[in-house]
This record gives sequence, C-alpha cells and structure tokens, in this order.
Amino acid sequence: MLRQPCAERPDWKTTAETFGFHFHTLYGEPYWDESAYYQFTLKQIEQDLEDPTAELHQMCLEVVDRVVRDEQLLHRFCIPAEYHDAVAQDWFARSPSLYSRLDLAYDGRGPARLLENNADTPTSLYETGFWQWLWLEQQVDRGLINHRADQFNALQELLIARFATLGARYPGTDLHVSCCRDTVEDRGTVQYLQDCAEQAGVATRFVYVDEIGLTDSGGFVDLDNRPVQWLFKLYPWEFMQREEYGRYVAASGTRFLEPLWKSVLSNKALLPLLWQLYPGHPNLLPAYFEDDPKAGELSHYVRKPIFSREGANIQIIRNGQVTEQAEGPYGAEGYILQQYHPLPRFGNNHTLIGSWLVDDQPAGISIREDRNRITQDLSRFLPHIILD
Repeated sequence: MLRQPCAERPDWKTTAETFGFHFHTLYGEPYWDESAYYQFTLKQIEQDLEDPTAELHQMCLEVVDRVVRDEQLLHRFCIPAEYHDAVAQDWFARSPSLYSRLDLAYDGRGPARLLENNADTPTSLYETGFWQWLWLEQQVDRGLINHRADQFNALQELLIARFATLGARYPGTDLHVSCCRDTVEDRGTVQYLQDCAEQAGVATRFVYVDEIGLTDSGGFVDLDNRPVQWLFKLYPWEFMQREEYGRYVAASGTRFLEPLWKSVLSNKALLPLLWQLYPGHPNLLPAYFEDDPKAGELSHYVRKPIFSREGANIQIIRNGQVTEQAEGPYGAEGYILQQYHPLPRFGNNHTLIGSWLVDDQPAGISIREDRNRITQDLSRFLPHIILD
C-alpha cells in the first residue's frame, strides 16, 4: 500500500462541474484531492480487504439476528420500545437492503481492522462509484497512470443490478428518493442513486424529507399527493424513531431503503456484540459498552456515542486523558469503548478505507485522509489503483 504523488488533471474542476460533482470543494477546502493516489497490489485487495469485508458483513448480520430476538439487547441499542416488534418483523421478513460501508484501518501489512459499520446512510457514493473511476480512465489516457492499472470498484455496476432486482420485485412502483435540504453532498448522493435506478429501469421521484406528508389514513405522500410506496431516504432511522411521523412507519405501507432492521446494523452498539460473539477475530478490535466492567481493561481506546456519525463526539483517550476529540450533538444515548488502533500515517495524513457492499457483496473501496486522527465529514477523498 503506497501513497503516490500525481499531477492533477488541469481541467478537473471544469470536468467535475460538467458531470455534476458540485461538492468537490467544501467551505473553501478541497474535499476531492487528486494530488496523490493510493496504490494496492491485487493480493492486498482480494485477501486483505475484499474477503474480510464479506466475512465481517456476515458476522454483523449474525449480530442483527441475535439482537432482534432479545428485548434487552434492543434496549442496549437504544431502539425505542415501540419499534422493537417492527424492527424484528422487518428482519424476519428479510426486507431487502441496498448498500453499506465498513470503515477499516489497514496499512498494507497487518489485517484490516473494523472501526464501524455505516449501514444506513453512508455517503461518498458518487465519488467512489463514478468519479474516481473517471479519474483513472483519464489519467491512463493521458499517460500519467500505467495502462495496466485497475481499481477495486464495481460499485456503480452492482448498484444498477441491485435496483433492477428490486424494481422487478416492486413492478410499476416509483422509487421516491429523499434527503435533507441545504446539504449539497447529500443531494449529490441521492441524485447519483436516482441515476443508477433510472439506468436499471426504475422510475424515480425526488422529495425532500420535510416535504413528505401524511394522509388521514396514515400513509406517506409527496407534494403532488402521490403515495410514497417505496422510499430511499438519506435520513437516519434513529432520527425518525424519535420524531412524530416515525410512529406511522410500520403501518404506512411504505417499503424503505434502507429497511428498518438497519437501525441495528448501523449502530455503534454492534461493535461490543461483535467482540462478544467473535473474541480475538483478527479483523476486530476489543470493544465494550462503557458500563461493562471489562471496559476497564482498556487503557488506550476510542469512546464512541452509539449514534455518532461523521466522527462527531468521538474521543481518543489514553491513560484517562483525552488526546483528541471531535465536537457534535451525540452522546446522550450512551457510549461504547473500542480499543485504539492507529490509522496508517502517510506523511501528515491519517488514512481510512471505506469498503463498500451492495446486496451483501463487496463492491469496492474509497479512501479518506485527514491530518487529524478522527476522520470527519470534511476529510479529503483520494482515488486509488491496483497495480502489481
């Protein structure tokens, strides 16, 4: 695993605007960074990232199956009691999912270690599935990247195939896609998913989350009063479960992407359960609920809120002292502790790998780097190649 400096395409910003990549720069700072790329061998991709991703995903699904059968565990996951039955029924019905992303610490030598599972609303889809692939094609065409270079990136292909399968399952049903206002990254993500769905032959409609209404009979509708029968929402389940409209979810008749059982899979409480079920697994780190006496065995650890996103409210603690932390709105729901495992460092950059799955299959990787040890929403995105 190498970090290789690379000449930027002189016209990349113009190209980005042409292809609708409007969030390549955020708050005056680069989000997309092609001044360097990461290089992997095929063995590193297949044996160290792809295979463990598939195995870790199945292990996570085993945790879901145990949690939905146990009231105490559902409470541990901070899922409101009024949703327990609905979450379990959604899992037993095997309501279909679309995609997820495992965040991994990997340095090219030792085993990849799971840091968390982003299974409900992961972003950076567009830049992974399309934009970094376009970068590779153009850099190869310009002679700046070896023509034998490849990329672990089947994300777009698998998303289209998955939408085709789901479209056949719900024939004649439009897919509404939704996100919050005033976030160009979220809007770009759902636009990309709309494009993939349309390529699969699925008709789509966009609606902001706050525009979704409710009928007298408890069904969801869009601004044109069309029933929302099938909805992809880039909006977390833990938010919905605590809002007024959330109580209508189970009886609404709407099919959700991601499904309701993802509120278990996307939860940081997953990490202690994984360690409990698979202690010593080479791709896991010791993790405990904060009130577990075993948590006292950790002297260097990361303190994570159960519902944290984009690194918010995460603390790195060593011998009782906070050495780094990120601000945010989370924490009231409780914390888990995970043994600290450093991200690999290339110069001043701490590097995180996101390993994607679509329809339970490994689908590619994305790479984020930051000068801080906590990866957050503004951390830079860099492309990668495979070259032996």
